[in-house]
Amino acid sequence: MRVNKTLFSPVRSKRTFEDVSLQVRDLIVRGVLKPGDRLPPEAELGEQFHVGRQTVREALRILELSGFISIQKGFGGGPFVKDSTVGKATDILWHAFKMAKTSLAEVVAARLLIEKAVLNDVFDRAGKEDIKKLQENVAKAKDLIAKGQKPFDESFEFHILLAKASKNNVFVVLVETINTIHRRLRSQKPPTFAMVKGFVKKHEQILEALIGKDRQRALRLLEEDTRQIRNSR
Repeated sequence: MRVNKTLFSPVRSKRTFEDVSLQVRDLIVRGVLKPGDRLPPEAELGEQFHVGRQTVREALRILELSGFISIQKGFGGGPFVKDSTVGKATDILWHAFKMAKTSLAEVVAARLLIEKAVLNDVFDRAGKEDIKKLQENVAKAKDLIAKGQKPFDESFEFHILLAKASKNNVFVVLVETINTIHRRLRSQKPPTFAMVKGFVKKHEQILEALIGKDRQRALRLLEEDTRQIRNSR
């Protein structure tokens, strides 16, 4: 089904990409937008929301990382609403965390415990294709850094790729969910360019340890990466 453009309202706040993503997300959660619905193209969405295409692109990226949409390439592609168990679970947990006044430090601590278990499974189960995707992620992040851009999305995506490499769908759901919650908590105070650059460096080192089958070094680097995140508040 093609989505009716009258569903969306112009946004005017400073963090417009968040407003765009929240409007679309809420329509999905309420069932107004259903799995399989195709959202309008970026240019058309920009006109409806009264924002630029870059804002729309960032909003769609957040929705994709959150599990609410998938962006398909090629002819007939575009942003499509997913049957998003992860997205709905994330939304429920997000509101629960807000009510409990969960801190970024608590989320980071829980994330470390989960990702240590993930990384142990990655050493036992990752295949060549998983390593290739991680290498592509790090290469893309480094390329953005060289251009003076913050590879914020790529930094989060690295952890999702690790979860997928574990071959455990429970880990994938948990990491995708906690990544989204972490990202929302960070939105009030995004990390600096230097901080994100440090994250990517640690990811590169974790990947090197994975390829070199040095489990203990990879786990130590993961702890250092998490410590950097905690200290970057």
